[in-house]
Order: sequence, then C-alpha cells, then structure tokens
Amino acid sequence: MSSDAARLVAELTARGWTLGVAESLTGGALAAEIVSVPGASATLLGGVVAYATPLKATLLGVDAVLLAEHGPVHAEVAAQMASGVRAAVQVDGRVADMGISTTGLAGPDSPDGQPVGTVHIGISTQDEVRTRVFRFEGDRASVRAQSVSAAIIAALEAAGE
Repeated sequence: MSSDAARLVAELTARGWTLGVAESLTGGALAAEIVSVPGASATLLGGVVAYATPLKATLLGVDAVLLAEHGPVHAEVAAQMASGVRAAVQVDGRVADMGISTTGLAGPDSPDGQPVGTVHIGISTQDEVRTRVFRFEGDRASVRAQSVSAAIIAALEAAGE
C-alpha cells in the first residue's frame, strides 16, 4: 500500500465521494493499489479493465470514431474513459463522484508509432474532466508502476488535496 493511495482513500472518504477506476495498460493494478488500503470500500465502487480497444467503447462509452481515428493512446480517450467509468459503476442510479483512467503503451513494442512509455491519465468529477500525459522511462513493469502512482497523484490533485 502506498501512502498516496492511503491519502486518496482518506480524502475521498472525508468528502463522501465514491470512485470508479477504468484501466487499460495498468490492467487492474490501480484498483488493486487502492483496495490495498484498509477502508477503501468506503469510497471505491469498482473498476473496469478495458484492455482491448473495443471494450473502451462498449463498456466505457468512449467514442468509436475517436478510437478508430486516433487509437486508444490519446488524451480524449483517457477523458472519456474516466467519465464513462463513473456511469459504469453507478449504484442505485448514482454515478461515482470521481473516475480515474489509465491508457498508454507499456511496451515492449508500439503498435502505432507512439513512444513506449506514453501514458494518458484521465480524472473526471462532476465539476471537470482533466487529463495528463506522461512519458515514462523503463521496462514494462516500471511504466505500469509509474502509471499507477501518477494516476493516484492526479486524483489527489483533482480532489484538492
């Protein structure tokens, strides 16, 4: 458990906010990091691992034309994933207060010519949707670990901590 994940769970719990997580390159590692925090169930509703590009459209509502034209490693894809997961994990008709998404290239190869290590993080709340792009160095495991950390920090920033 990271101290940042613990801070995120504490901040969202204090606000009474619920959380949904949409992951591609991190493959569930982000949700696992949050779940490692005792008390995470007070905020985390669930997550979607949409590893295959078509699932980003069918499960998370990402625009299929956007995916066809730009591929899954794109800022707007991250934004739509973060917004889409809020609805995907809704409980009793109430969407999650925050959605976090990860999409990018962990390597070893790049199918579309973008540099390996390119990662987009999306954060969606009722007030705004923001994205950040990163160029991480290292092997596949390192890029994925850095992505998890960056997503948690981005969520903390969006929550105003």
